[in-house]
Amino acid sequence: MIDFLNYAVLGILTGQLYAIVAMGFVVIYRASRVFNFAQGEFVVLGGFLVWTFAIALKLPTVLAGPLSICAGALLGIVIERVFFRRLVGRSVFSMVMVTIGMIILLRGVMMMTWGAHERQFPVLLPLQPLVMGDFFIPAPLVASGILSVLAALVLNHFFNRSRAGLALAAVSEDHEVAQSLGISVRRSMALAWSLGLALSVLGAAVYLSGKTLSYNAAEIGFAALPIALLAGLESIRGLLLAGAIIGLIQGLASAYIDPILGGQASAIVPYVFMLGVLIVRPTGLFGWKIIERV
Repeated sequence: MIDFLNYAVLGILTGQLYAIVAMGFVVIYRASRVFNFAQGEFVVLGGFLVWTFAIALKLPTVLAGPLSICAGALLGIVIERVFFRRLVGRSVFSMVMVTIGMIILLRGVMMMTWGAHERQFPVLLPLQPLVMGDFFIPAPLVASGILSVLAALVLNHFFNRSRAGLALAAVSEDHEVAQSLGISVRRSMALAWSLGLALSVLGAAVYLSGKTLSYNAAEIGFAALPIALLAGLESIRGLLLAGAIIGLIQGLASAYIDPILGGQASAIVPYVFMLGVLIVRPTGLFGWKIIERV
């Protein structure tokens, strides 16, 4: 029973780590209706930013962390201005195809800037596990759980209570209508991409702390995909529950199904579960139901 609870707790906390990355999906989608397929590359870019400030420039963690997040936010604005500003009012398909092209472009730019070799990521969180009786919980997973809740609360308040957050919702519905209401579509989209990159830096800092930084870290974008789709691409708070569900399923599958099948069933089960839910509820557990008059 203790082993089962350990696997369950570790799975749920791992799901919260994925939820932080999935927030980048949701923030960008809520502002532009664009699903950012380059989210995994954004996490790698965030990792290199943290490495640059903490290792290359040898800044203390209290400075390297905030500076990395600010640098990520600025790069988000640059990406929006270079790639998406001219696409305002164009079809969503065009923007989605740009995000796919960004996967290759960002990978190439990062390789030219930082090289293709692996490097040790700075230890930003304690490595010793948190021991509570028979429970052994890695400190980074505890941090990911706390940060995911805090980030969800802040983003939920931003989108539902602030003027800028409500403007993002209007922009996502219709660019022309938003402009007629006096809302700057370009400024709103720049804010969304800025937030998306900042969240990617945060996710990279927690995910890579004490590990090896390589381009394989982009796979976490695909790991966060089931959580974003299961929650519904408009729901921030729903990501916490979706992360707990997917993380629990993956953790238990890794502990009990993988040894039987001798494979990586745990990597497939979350997607199977996600597809099953989406067949019944295409908008996800908490996605908006949109009614259009035709």
